[in-house]
Amino acid sequence: MDKKTLPRVRVSARPGVTSDISHKALQRWSPDVRAAGEDDAASISILDPIGADIWGDGVSVKRISAALRNIGSRPVTVNVNSPGGDYFEGLAIYNLLREHPERVTVNILGIAASAASVIAMAGDEVRIARAGFLMIHNTWVMSAGDRHALREVAEWLEPFDATAVDIYAARTGIDPGDLANMLDRETWIGGQNAVDQRFCDALLPADALETGGNDAPAQALRA
Repeated sequence: MDKKTLPRVRVSARPGVTSDISHKALQRWSPDVRAAGEDDAASISILDPIGADIWGDGVSVKRISAALRNIGSRPVTVNVNSPGGDYFEGLAIYNLLREHPERVTVNILGIAASAASVIAMAGDEVRIARAGFLMIHNTWVMSAGDRHALREVAEWLEPFDATAVDIYAARTGIDPGDLANMLDRETWIGGQNAVDQRFCDALLPADALETGGNDAPAQALRA
């Protein structure tokens, strides 16, 4: 599909609220999975949690924006294997990819969970490993305050969950009510099922993947 038909989203911050990684997603993430022969100058790797931490690790809007500027007006391949993270940062990255002037191909190598699943939708073509997973759920946050402040946070989050439903619905054609139920119960969608439900367009060939050591587990533990 043409990524321009996907909705553009409005991203706003709220003081005292930070988005966080689902513990289940972090446990299921295998950070050693990466694209085979990934040396293309027109490719972007999203292989870490979303959002920079205090050590500067993670995938940030600033990093993706810089990569897209370096690529310029050329087709780009985005390789994703991430447990998610900062949902608001993920929405901003989704907007950047959606607005890229040339074709965007997204390869889900391992998992694209939570915020990473939203980023993965921002492609003209989305491909997933047969053993890969998408995970979609309502926005996870950490917040502090009394019951009135927490009630306000819950109400403030509702449009963000609705935005995720809009994005998934635009790509899949699934009824928004059904998608909202999938978010409510935290849904894991395997490779072939993701293709069948039209979250993805095709499966990746097995030889598109490789494994190798990196320091992502340490980064995730610090996060």
